[in-house]
Amino acid sequence: MDLNGARALVTGGSEGIGRGIAEALIRKGARAAIMSRSKDRVEKTAREIGALPIQGDVGNEEHAVRAVETVAREFGGIDILVNNAGFGHFFPLVEADLTKFEEVFRTNVTGAMLMAREAAKRFVEQGSGHLINISSTSGLRGGPGSTAYSGSKFALRGMTECWRNELRRHNVRVMLVNPSEVQTGFFEKIGREQEASPKKLRPEEIADAIVGALEVDDRGFIPEFSVFATNPF
Repeated sequence: MDLNGARALVTGGSEGIGRGIAEALIRKGARAAIMSRSKDRVEKTAREIGALPIQGDVGNEEHAVRAVETVAREFGGIDILVNNAGFGHFFPLVEADLTKFEEVFRTNVTGAMLMAREAAKRFVEQGSGHLINISSTSGLRGGPGSTAYSGSKFALRGMTECWRNELRRHNVRVMLVNPSEVQTGFFEKIGREQEASPKKLRPEEIADAIVGALEVDDRGFIPEFSVFATNPF
């Protein structure tokens, strides 16, 4: 697709990978809206990168509906949804906390579904669209302590396959992106330290890969891809 003039919504777009994706799309000439639960953060980031700020929680049905309606109204439609909002809680199975488990699934699974549902209605009506779900390499292989996070990403992968099957006949491209470790604020939010390294991935690498996938001519698409650091050691 030609990204110049494209209309995009990026959830979790106020920081990290989401911000990187929105910035990359804007550099290509797209109009981008970014969505975040934090009003102050999303408005600050929007001013800095030239995006439309939308405050809201993807796991709240009313907020999801309003977000897509806002983009369609302000931009005259929507061409791209990037389902990037997500977070994790980590604990061994025998210490599993139901509230935390459900919090992760509410954002990473239910929120992704709600946003996709609202965007897909528009995509089907116009006979085109691009839905990108940001998963993780944790959605390819589980690990100790990752019941909630990996489980949610495995679920997202399954939903992506369902949506791809449903929407291809409407000329909608549904893609899944699996980043490995990226240097963002993700680890800090869960109380873990992340060692900074010039060898590890940055949000820019994920954003560049997504831009490249979107710019493939619309007659074809990349259903799924992973992004690893070449040599993070």
